[in-house]
Amino acid sequence: MRHPVLLALPVLLMACDTPPPASGDLPLFGNGYRADGDQCRRVGESAYTNQFLDDAADLVACPEDYEGVGVFETETGAVQVAFYQGYFLYSVPRY
Repeated sequence: MRHPVLLALPVLLMACDTPPPASGDLPLFGNGYRADGDQCRRVGESAYTNQFLDDAADLVACPEDYEGVGVFETETGAVQVAFYQGYFLYSVPRY
């Protein structure tokens, strides 16, 4: 009678593991970085983005087809750190 329970144990233990984030996850938040409606948005922490997070800067994502990226870089002092899932990731210093 104990054998079925023992056979189910690995399945139950696997259900307790937290699955890795999906490859399509880029934790964007806010309505815009500089103002509501801005195409660039702040990025939260994930398994991928944590390597770029900094206490003295915001991590910001702008879509690859965003035409105002030059103005964004100039206005904010942003430095491109990566390209991920259709977004350029920038480290933007907090002044």
